[in-house]
This record gives sequence, structure tokens and C-alpha cells, in this order.
Amino acid sequence: MKILADILSATLVFAAPLLLVALGGMFSERSGVINIALEGIMIVGALMSCLVLRATDLSGFGPAHPMLAMLLAILAAAVCGAVYSLLLAFASINLKADQTIGGTALNMLAPAFAITLSWAIQGQGQTTIIIPPWARIVQANFGIAAKDVFWQNFLFKSFYLTTPVALLLLAVSAIVLYKTRFGLRLRSCGEHPQAADSLGINVYRMRYAGVFISGILGGIGGLAYSVAAGSGFQSSVAGYGFLALAVMIFGNWKPLNILGASLFFALFKIIGSYSGSIPFLPTFEGIKSSEYIYLMLPYIVTMIVLILTSKKSRAPKAEGIPYDKGER
Repeated sequence: MKILADILSATLVFAAPLLLVALGGMFSERSGVINIALEGIMIVGALMSCLVLRATDLSGFGPAHPMLAMLLAILAAAVCGAVYSLLLAFASINLKADQTIGGTALNMLAPAFAITLSWAIQGQGQTTIIIPPWARIVQANFGIAAKDVFWQNFLFKSFYLTTPVALLLLAVSAIVLYKTRFGLRLRSCGEHPQAADSLGINVYRMRYAGVFISGILGGIGGLAYSVAAGSGFQSSVAGYGFLALAVMIFGNWKPLNILGASLFFALFKIIGSYSGSIPFLPTFEGIKSSEYIYLMLPYIVTMIVLILTSKKSRAPKAEGIPYDKGER
């Protein structure tokens, strides 16, 4: 039962960054802008938030007020991710540049910027920003005595503030997208911007809003991945931004579907990581470097799922198409 609790707990914590970043991509693409830059946004958000955690740890504020320090880190991730996403918005909306190329350029810039800033602050060659141990929520935070029972192993094995924040933002995203005037306008700009413009909706402003929201969610997703990985931020998020794009497509650009897809892909990632502890999985003895077979599992599953579901996916009709107010 302990291994089951560990797997379920790890699945939940690794699903959080996928959920956040995929929701961010959903808002951007629902407005009509393809956001390939999610990987870079995650890196920038993770970099700045981990620097905040480091600063609060060195000052003594973090150990004294761990949850408040985590909230500050989440806020820093959101702000920095949003600001970085504005580069894509300006290039895509104002300059009408190719959105895929612009996103790719931002993905290439982010890790170089992260390494440079990390070295400037910590010293040359010191790329890893260690995440302090107090960032994790434990039983003592609630005055609960630690026991080796299923529900405690499930809840507190890998419990960070980013997980409940991700669930809260999921609920907010679903309400905003389907129950508000803003959400209706955003979706209309991604489906038929000319019609939206004819009704007085500022398409440029709505697309900026969509990309800006994607930056907020992507930045927080970067922090969520860094605390989930556990070893500290190393100027990379291991392709999670691209995996989140697959989750978004598999979820058909819908919040609840994206939640299910996030849990699905996170489960296969954890199975790959825990493969040596699961007794019924084959061991592939005699195969060289067989330990990498299960580590490839989430990415292989991603490709298979996308192949099987791509025909049924319905992307917003106007995504990736620069809007020109003078055209009809």
C-alpha cells in the first residue's frame, strides 16, 4: 500500500505543472495565438521564483514563514512568466510575426538567460538553485502527528502549495472561460476574429489578454515543476512545456479534459520513475541501458495518444493566423 500511496502522491504533484501550463496554452490558443514558448515561460517563472525562495531562505524569512514565502515565490513566477510572454504577444500581434518561430526563439533564449543569471548571482559554474526543504507542506504544518498510514503517505509525501493552487486555478479557468463575458469574447477571437471585431470587441486586446494569462499560468507551472522534481532548478524543465502542449491538444482545449489528460500523462511519468519498485513490471534483463526504457514511457505514450486522437481534436479555427483589422 505504501508504494501505491507514493505513486498516487507523485502523480498528483507532477500533474500540477502539466495542468497549469496546459491551461495557459489553452487561454493563448483560445484567443488565436499559438504559444510554443510555454517551455521558455516555465523556465523564466521557475528561475525567478526559485531565486525568491533562495533569498527568503538566506534571510531567515522562509524558515519562519514557509507558506508566505511560497506565496511570494508563486507571485514572482506569475509576474515574470507574464512579462516574458508579452514578448511573444508583441511579436505575434503587433509585428504579425510567425508565432511558431517567435515561440521557438523564446524557448532558446530562456535557458541561456537562466544560466547567465544563476552564475551572476551564485558564482560561475553554480547553475543549480537549491529549493529549501521547508517549501514542502508536512504534517507539522497542520499539527498532525506523522504516521505511516495510507492517507498521510498520499497527502504529505510530495505536497506543495502549488498543487492546491493548480486546482484552484483550474476551477477559476473553467468559470472564466465558460461563464463570463470575457471568456466568450476570448473564444470568439480564436474562432472568428472578424465577426468579433464587427461586434466591437478589440481583438488585439483580447489576444494580449490570452497570452498574458498563459504567461501567468506557465510561470507558476515552472515553479510547480521545480518543486516536484525536487533536486532544485537547473535552468531546464525537461521538456515539460512541450508535454503540456500535448496535454492541451489531448484535452481538446477544455479545462476538465486537460485535468484528465494531465493526470494520465503524469501517471506514466511516475510509472517510469518507480518502475524498479513495481513488482509486476518486466525488468528487461540482458538489455543494455534497460533503465531508460521506462523513462521514455511518458513521451512514447504522448506520441501514440496524439496519433490516435489528432483527427478528433478541434483547435480554434483562427489560431496561428495574425489578425489584420483591414481584412474581411
